[in-house]
Amino acid sequence: MRKRNRRAKLPRIYVCHTYYHVYVTFLKELKLLREAGGSAEDIGKADLVLSSLSNHFEDLKGRVERIGLFREVMEFDEKREDFFPELARWMAQETGEPGFRAKQLYQWLHQKQVTSFDAMTNLPAALRQKLGKLGKIAQVETELLLESKLDETRKFLFRLEDGNCVETVWMEYHHGPSLCISTQVGCRMGCRFCASTLDGLERNLTPGEMLGEIYEAQRQMGRRISSLVLMGIGEPLDNLPNVLTFLGILSSAEGQRLGLRHVSLSTCGLVDGIRALMKENLGLTLSVSLHAANDETRSGIMPVNRRYPIGELMEACREYFRVTGRRISYEYALIDGVNDSEAKARELAALLRGQNCHVNLIPVNPVKERETKRSSRAAVERFVRQLGELGINATVRRELG
Repeated sequence: MRKRNRRAKLPRIYVCHTYYHVYVTFLKELKLLREAGGSAEDIGKADLVLSSLSNHFEDLKGRVERIGLFREVMEFDEKREDFFPELARWMAQETGEPGFRAKQLYQWLHQKQVTSFDAMTNLPAALRQKLGKLGKIAQVETELLLESKLDETRKFLFRLEDGNCVETVWMEYHHGPSLCISTQVGCRMGCRFCASTLDGLERNLTPGEMLGEIYEAQRQMGRRISSLVLMGIGEPLDNLPNVLTFLGILSSAEGQRLGLRHVSLSTCGLVDGIRALMKENLGLTLSVSLHAANDETRSGIMPVNRRYPIGELMEACREYFRVTGRRISYEYALIDGVNDSEAKARELAALLRGQNCHVNLIPVNPVKERETKRSSRAAVERFVRQLGELGINATVRRELG
């Protein structure tokens, strides 16, 4: 007997999942209809549709269970539920409205990304007025937009409602536009080559403000992003609770629906934060700003290394890979005379040998308030070539704008 190709079974999984998701969604909507006091005629029609869906679903479920794949279908759907519990509770407490109104509001905010309650045309006028009195939709405003003369890169200076400003960068790639956003106003990490730390940390950004950076940039550019980088102003793991909420909304089925495998999060090496993020197992790419392979050099340019030395950081990174299966990207800013010698390349290769990782080499950007200088082109080329010869996967970051 010829063996069936497992690939041929996959469409059945998708069909089963579609029926399952429609079935569960319809079941919830029917419950809401009953709670809202729907007419007996409407409820009767809904029951007939639900019965038909149930029959189709049970038939497909039986077929897929026989090939041992129904658990995969169920687990996939379970991850999609409960994407707006806080909003639903707030709506019930403040407006007395049923749960489906919270879903509609959520979709207007995070899928259609409107900027006023008046635009939410499937909500009753009285509810829109009530929402306007209860609060407002937090927004960021474009204070300044700079356009590169070299490519299609755009840099936004966004003003927040309290008057603080953050930077966001729109970048064009062959796979689509990417956005680099900020997660804090200022930064307290104190890296010696970074301009963001000059004035210290002002405050954390809220989930709404981080989402606002994306929504406003998309409005300005007339397109949606295909990938995201948390590598702007601030240390994301220093604002982890808000970042996790932000990522949950960003990836939700009723919101932007950006898969977290298209998200990169950069950290200077907060070990506790790396382990907390690891437990979430989100599927995003973790980028670790390393910049040196020994404690003396790294502590000199990154004060965080005094709290989390390289040995501790490397152990956390190896554990992160073991748990998540996601390859780590190490950022390495090449600074003239500090970390760009052949000896430093050998040191870096020895530190990372055996890890499933990638090294992203970055010629450091000059900052007038800092004394660091970028390495010469020859030094950069020598460094990346030497890493390759020593078995380390490394590339030089493409410079944009």
